[in-house]
Amino acid sequence: MCTFVATKKRNIYISSMEIKGTIIQALPEQSGISKAGNAWKKREYVLENTEGQFPRKICFTCFGENADRIQLTPGQRVTMHFDLESREYNGRWYTEVRCWRADVEAPEAAAGPVSGPGTGGVVPPVMPAAQEDEFPF
Repeated sequence: MCTFVATKKRNIYISSMEIKGTIIQALPEQSGISKAGNAWKKREYVLENTEGQFPRKICFTCFGENADRIQLTPGQRVTMHFDLESREYNGRWYTEVRCWRADVEAPEAAAGPVSGPGTGGVVPPVMPAAQEDEFPF
């Protein structure tokens, strides 16, 4: 599910988009020097969203300080908060999905033996039928 929220502050609309899914690939970090001589870096992740009829894969970019701050690994369930940015180059338009926050979901607890009330977490052992017949009551 993708959510879009718009709020108005001082005649400026601020939007927030988010999507939940599983990280299926973490691409290597890229870095370089801009035309202005500034260092830059980015890290890309591929997220798969399985909500809806067909799974969707989306490549997100974490740019600048977000490349250091957002560290994800394949298999993690996350909610990605992002903005869309388009720019023209040689008569063609290119759109980038820029992540500015990623909320990692806590992993589900491993399923273990279920204890009943009053057992203090200890599951009583099951006694074989032969030992049950030895009791005088």
